Amino acid sequence: MQGKEVVKIGNLLRQAVQLKRSRLINKLIKSGVYKKNKQHLYELTLSDLEREYEYIEANGLASNSKVESEK
Repeated sequence: MQGKEVVKIGNLLRQAVQLKRSRLINKLIKSGVYKKNKQHLYELTLSDLEREYEYIEANGLASNSKVESEK
C-alpha cells in the first residue's frame, strides 16, 4: 500500500469508530444513562460504551428509565 492509501484507510477507520461511538452515546442517553462512574459518556472509549450498552440491554434498562450507571 502507498502512504496516501494508508492515511485514507486510517481516516475511514477513525470516522467509523467515531460514528459508532456517537450512535452508542445517543442510545445510552435515550435510556437515561448520562455518566458512568462520574465520567461523561463522551470521555469513554468505544469498548466502554459497548460494554455499558450491553449491560443495560441485558438487564432490561434500555428503555426510557433514568439510570446513572455505577457499574
